[in-house]
Amino acid sequence: MSFNPSIHHRKSIRLKDYDYSKSGLYFITICCKDNACIFGEIYNGDMNLNNLGNIAKNCWLQIPDHFPNAFLHEFIIMPNHVHGIIELINLDVTISETNNVNKFQNMIPKSIGSIVKGFKIGVTKWARTNSNIETVWHRNYYENIIKNQISYQNISSYVVNNPKKWHDDKFFK
Repeated sequence: MSFNPSIHHRKSIRLKDYDYSKSGLYFITICCKDNACIFGEIYNGDMNLNNLGNIAKNCWLQIPDHFPNAFLHEFIIMPNHVHGIIELINLDVTISETNNVNKFQNMIPKSIGSIVKGFKIGVTKWARTNSNIETVWHRNYYENIIKNQISYQNISSYVVNNPKKWHDDKFFK
């Protein structure tokens, strides 16, 4: 069944009219379906990745190979979610200038949305081929546009220290 707003009642969590292909820093959180802890476990404040966790890490690190406009900052693969900071740089395409918007999904090439989609596809393909996990991800993802240095420092610290504070994390299960 295709999406019907009068039945499905989905609302976008993205900022209306914001260009997510715009140069800047973005804090991304991508959660696993049903908060399932499928990437490994926290032991003594350190994240110990399992096979799927290592695949998620490798797919994250390969983002710049597929999106040369993306520069990776701090990131962490947690048992049931991923946090990362992505910087979009040297981008000369904007919503108003592009003729390449994917009409089916309203996906803008080289945008945060297309980067997250590519990452999720890579991890999901491996999981479906090499495990009994059919659905890896929750339907959407969260993003925060990092607007200043203080915010960047706070978020960076949060990402780096996330395993040490796992039991206080809102995603702890």
